[in-house]
Amino acid sequence: MILSDRDIKRALEEGQIVVEPLFKKAIQPASVDLHLDKNFLLFNRKGYTCIDVKNPVDNLMEKIVINDDGFFIIHPGEFVLGNVYETTGVDKSTVGRLEGKSSLGRIGLIIHATAGFLDPGNKLKLTLELSNVGSLPIKLYYKMPIAQIAFEQLSSPAEIEYGDRRLNSKYYGDTEPKASMMHKNFGLADMIEEKKT
Repeated sequence: MILSDRDIKRALEEGQIVVEPLFKKAIQPASVDLHLDKNFLLFNRKGYTCIDVKNPVDNLMEKIVINDDGFFIIHPGEFVLGNVYETTGVDKSTVGRLEGKSSLGRIGLIIHATAGFLDPGNKLKLTLELSNVGSLPIKLYYKMPIAQIAFEQLSSPAEIEYGDRRLNSKYYGDTEPKASMMHKNFGLADMIEEKKT
């Protein structure tokens, strides 16, 4: 069940969900508007022919930080990691779903590829997987509205929250965009195979 504006306000008061800071007029009928932070990671293609998902990709990424009054230009066909300005969190009975804004979709800006899910128990600055699928460069400004998040109630509280030491929670509590850590999944898969044999 998706929380309505009325339930979002109550959940904020009770600490079931967290949105800090909460901008004026950010609460919509069934979501909360989120804004763009100043940190970006973009791929440096010089000297690399491909991405090997079994290896760390930190060296492939270049960090860009814009000024408070600055902007970032995302070019057609470009893929960039960014993050939202607000810290968002949910308790173990709730999840969040990050969605784009219609006005930005209409100019070709996609705000996430697949990672639009806020797991129960996580609290962080959500990562944006920004893509410009339009034909012209797009200027993005610090603290501009960039996304919205809807909240859903789980059928029952999660038994194990995201970030628990028993899980492989790679992005728990992030405050800046972080490069993919897919390579850590291969080590985990190897350990599981070893235990089976």
